[in-house]
Amino acid sequence: MSFKCGIVGLPNVGKSTLFNALTNSSKAQAANFPFCTIDPNVGVVPVPDDRLKNLAKVSKSKKIINTTISFVDIAGLVKGASKGEGLGNKFLSHIREVDAIIHMIRCFDSTDIQNVNSTVDPVRDLEIIETEMMLADLESLQKRLEKNNKKNVEEDQLKILETALNCINNNEDIAVLKDEFDKKQLNQSGLLSLKPKIFVCNVDEQSVQNGNDYTKAFIDKFGTENTLIVSADIENQINELDNTEKKNYMEMIGLKETGLNMLIQKGYKILELDTYFTSGPEETRAWTIQKNCTAPKAAGEIHTDFEKGFIRAETVSYTDFVANDGWVNSKTNGKMRLEGKDYIVKDGDVLNFRFNT
Repeated sequence: MSFKCGIVGLPNVGKSTLFNALTNSSKAQAANFPFCTIDPNVGVVPVPDDRLKNLAKVSKSKKIINTTISFVDIAGLVKGASKGEGLGNKFLSHIREVDAIIHMIRCFDSTDIQNVNSTVDPVRDLEIIETEMMLADLESLQKRLEKNNKKNVEEDQLKILETALNCINNNEDIAVLKDEFDKKQLNQSGLLSLKPKIFVCNVDEQSVQNGNDYTKAFIDKFGTENTLIVSADIENQINELDNTEKKNYMEMIGLKETGLNMLIQKGYKILELDTYFTSGPEETRAWTIQKNCTAPKAAGEIHTDFEKGFIRAETVSYTDFVANDGWVNSKTNGKMRLEGKDYIVKDGDVLNFRFNT
């Protein structure tokens, strides 16, 4: 499975610049006026994982295949989007299609780049976006719970929708639904306010290490757990360098990781994802799965026939696979296990599936 992150925010906060940096492309138009992005741009990016090279070396694989993440650059949102202002309805429909939302927040001053508001205020800007998504959810809930439509809603979804509507009407945090209902059921509800979120504070080059007054105010309000400080301009500069130059430049400015790596790590965490591997002479490949995924479900990521005909999974941890130089020695040294249908695949497992055709 690949997961899809939508980059959202007010106009001119750096969404398209970040998208181009993350996807190493110029697909998204970055310009100094609102709504320069109208239709969403989509970029599919390989997920960096050093473990792949080590596994491929051991297995003498002909090729390496990374798992991927998709980034979607969505048009800028404005106050009143839920009522159709700006590109409102189109914008909100695009958000519904992503797995997680990257909130791009302006945390820099500039006389050269227009600001849709008269001042820079990251807390206010996020609250505008969150309010518009909540209002869009409210409208959707009211329509789906109308008498004529209610009969078409499954019972478990009906309970979610009614609880969500009650939260919004009483000005309560809709996130409480995450404690009451199953994650899969909540995902099926299509509610924007429940989508996992990453907050990206876009700063100037001088603030990339320690932040600034804007990031401090934002973190004081929303915390650090899902907040990243990134300079979209620096990310663009890094992408133009070769690996040696990139390493030297990052050391010079005190940057330990690229924005891409930080976003992927945060995305895996909030979406509760793991990676397992298959490795042999033909290829070494990474596969993305949900945490607590059973072996048959993991096999199904390769092909549905693998899941249907699942018998056993030959299983070696990444560390043991590399330390024992591959499948043969791992088996000889007692590091390979045969796991059944109830086995919960762990991050870093190297798997070979046995199945009936």
